Order: sequence, then structure tokens, then C-alpha cells
Amino acid sequence: MRALTRRGMLGLGAGAAAAAGLAGCGGLTSSDGSSHGAGSGKDRSGKPSGSPKPTARPIGDGSTSFTGKQPHQPDKPVPLEPGQEPPQFVIFSWDGAGEVGNGLFPRFLDLAKEHGASMTFFLSGLYLLPESKKRLYDPPNNPRGASDIGYLTDEHVKMTLTNIRRAWLEGHEIGTHFNGHFCSGSGTVGNWTPKQWRSEIDQAKSFVKEWRTNTGWTDMPSLPFDYDKELVGARTPCLLGQSNLLPTAKALGWRYDASSSGGTQVWPQKKQGIWDLPLQQIPFPGRGFEVLSMDYNMLANQSINSTKAPPANYPGWRKQSAQAYISGFKRAYETNRAPFFVGNHFEQWNGGIYMDAVEEAFKHIAREKEKGADVRMVSFRQFVDWIDVQKPEVLDKLRTLGVGQQPAGGWKTFLQETPKTPATGSSNAA
Repeated sequence: MRALTRRGMLGLGAGAAAAAGLAGCGGLTSSDGSSHGAGSGKDRSGKPSGSPKPTARPIGDGSTSFTGKQPHQPDKPVPLEPGQEPPQFVIFSWDGAGEVGNGLFPRFLDLAKEHGASMTFFLSGLYLLPESKKRLYDPPNNPRGASDIGYLTDEHVKMTLTNIRRAWLEGHEIGTHFNGHFCSGSGTVGNWTPKQWRSEIDQAKSFVKEWRTNTGWTDMPSLPFDYDKELVGARTPCLLGQSNLLPTAKALGWRYDASSSGGTQVWPQKKQGIWDLPLQQIPFPGRGFEVLSMDYNMLANQSINSTKAPPANYPGWRKQSAQAYISGFKRAYETNRAPFFVGNHFEQWNGGIYMDAVEEAFKHIAREKEKGADVRMVSFRQFVDWIDVQKPEVLDKLRTLGVGQQPAGGWKTFLQETPKTPATGSSNAA
């Protein structure tokens, strides 16, 4: 298998898009909370369109605020009934989630809103810290102020704030991608201890919770959530360091981690008490191997080692990437119904073909949902809400299905009443 991670990403050089291609992009947008359904295709907030915005209660310096229950969330999840077919969950997520003015962040917010979908944005804390204040960041095993991704301009920090605020109000999840994105050398996140991960997390949270103090800006609204409560999951830089992150994540009460690489399309389990929700190997049309379900891995297998990437190749690469996502979705939906996880960056690699590819796949999946299929385009947090209420014995049975394996006798037979799992059952194993 050539399912590549982003381990070698920083070798691309520090020039493009905030060094190593992890700076997010997009354009300044409205931050209203207009009608949007989270995973259901319709408004699930219980509020009529145009209802008054919630009253904000400032937290700390007013960078964040408590505004009540998040709008546009799905109905409370319930356990599957005996013989009931499980839904097909699809989770689109974005690493970095910075906004640098080329329209990508609002483009995908608009797309999600159009189709009643929710997503997860793994925000890099440094994207809310002005470069003039970079020495506030003390990264483990690296010099103070160092970062292997670039700091954003003040204007782009403002754009990021605008889009993160809009995202939460429209029902999306705000996770973390931590801060400096160190993937190589002695300071790599792959070598950090649990204590060092705690320092990194505390700093990432502080940059979100104290952006007003760090910028001095008083003319922008607060982020409308309590980040201490909002933050329940993450994806590490270059998919490194999960084993030492998990003890800290568990101590913080986090519910999932999306940092594993090389996962397959099967029903997930927990590691150290945390749901392990990895990028997955999916079919790569025209090739004899599978690829991880992330835009960078499409890029890596198509052109990253090439001295040139001829624009004439872009249409074929775009089609190949879109069909990889669609093939991964189709394989799960038609067989074991394992949740499908897709990772992305707000980047214009190879002429922006990977953004076009993920949009094409997104629309394909949304059309299936809109035709009546039980497809739920949700955030990681919303998926964890659902899986947490399922019966352990049902999850154990689902985990017996391999990649592309259909349930014997159909779902009605396969998930008929199953014997209860003892309290020490595998669904809650560390």
C-alpha cells in the first residue's frame, strides 16, 4: 500500500501557503446563523428562520462567549433497533482551518449549508495569534516563537475569526490542529511527551480564548462558544504522536482523536478510552494500491516527487481524486456501513484540483442523501454522540465486518437481537 501520511510535507519548502501548505484559505464572509441543517437536510435547531441571535455572555476577556446550545444540531441520537440498518456516516474535516483570502473557507461553508451538512474544523491555534506576538508561543523542544507553518497577517487572522464564528453558528465543530506543526527533526510532535502535549494544548486553547487580549481588537464579535467545552477532539500534525497524546486527551475529557494513519473502512474502536477515528485507505482508481482519504495524499501519489506538474495532468488527477472519495463512500455504503472519514486543507495545490475533487465528491454524497438514502453528513462530535449511545454488543457485531464485507443475510438478520456484551467488552476496551 502507498497510503502516505504528511510526514515529509515540510520538505516542500517554506514558500507556498504559509510553509508546507497547511495555512487555510478563504474569503471574508458574513457570520450570521441563518438556516442550516446539521446532518439531516433540514433545520434541527428548533428555531424558525430569522430568529433572534442568542445573547452572548462574555468569557474571560471576551474573546469567547457563552451563547447557549449550539444551533443546527441533529436530533438526540438513539440506539439502533434489532435488525435496523445502520446509517452511513460521512465526516468531512479540515486541518488548520485558517482563512487567507482566496475564498475556500466560505466556499465549503456555503456548500455545507446548501446540503444540510456539518463538518469538523481542526483550528490551528497560531492562526489567531498575530505574528507580532509570536513569542507568546513556547513550543515543546523548539525555540520560542518557532513554527513550521507561517503566522497569518492581521487581516487574515480577522478573516479566520469571522469564518470560525460563522462555522460554529451554522452547526459545525471546532476541534484543534494544535499550533506549530512540527513534523521532523528533534522537535517533532512525534517525540513529545504527554506533559508536552498538555503544554501545547493549553497554548492552543489560550490563543483561541485570548485573541482579543493578544490583538487588542475591540471591533469584532466574540467567538460564540466556550472552547473548554467545545474542544473534544483533534488531529495531530502529520498524523504523528498519537500514543503520547492520548493519555493527555483522556485526562482532559476528550472524546475522540482523528490522528491515526493507515486506517481501513471498518467500524472504529477506542484507544486508551478515546474513540480512534483514523484517515482510511480507499480505492485509488487506475492504481494497484489504496490511498489515504485526504487531499494531501492524493497530491503525494500524483505529483509530489515530480520536478514538474504539467497543468495538462490536472483534469485527470482531479477526476481520479474525486472518484477515490466516491469509491470509498460507495464501498462503505453498499457493504459494512463503516463511517467514512475525509480530511482536507484549504489549499490550491495543482491548480486547486483537490478542492474541486472534494466538492464533487461532497455533492455526489449529498445527492444520495437527498434521494432518500440514510446518509448523515456530520461532524466528528456528532458521530461520537451517535456511537456513544449504541449497545456495545451491536458495535461488537458491526466490527466483525471487514472492508467491503456485506452483512450475512442482510441487516435485518445480521443485527437481530444479539447477546449482551459483558461490562469488560471490547467496545469499551482501552
